[in-house]
Amino acid sequence: MQTADSQRIIGRFFEALQRLKSDRKIRGKQTFTREHDINRWNMNTLEKDHSRDIFQPAWLTYLVEDYDVSAQWLLTGKGEFYRKKKAEGKQ
Repeated sequence: MQTADSQRIIGRFFEALQRLKSDRKIRGKQTFTREHDINRWNMNTLEKDHSRDIFQPAWLTYLVEDYDVSAQWLLTGKGEFYRKKKAEGKQ
């Protein structure tokens, strides 16, 4: 059973997939699951019931690293959806 906070993060995960689809970054969930070797049945089950214990934190990493989704937004719901790129030469 996922905690209420975990369920909100899972909700934002699915919100992010919809946003990426509407922004034409991915074609849909199938694209995401295929590219990251995720069981689509598990993802569909979790989308219907966020309390299921099948969520993998690595899925959030894929959104951050591959699609520039903000980790802060995913975890807290605060800030911009897309992370800001650092200026070249700055760290």
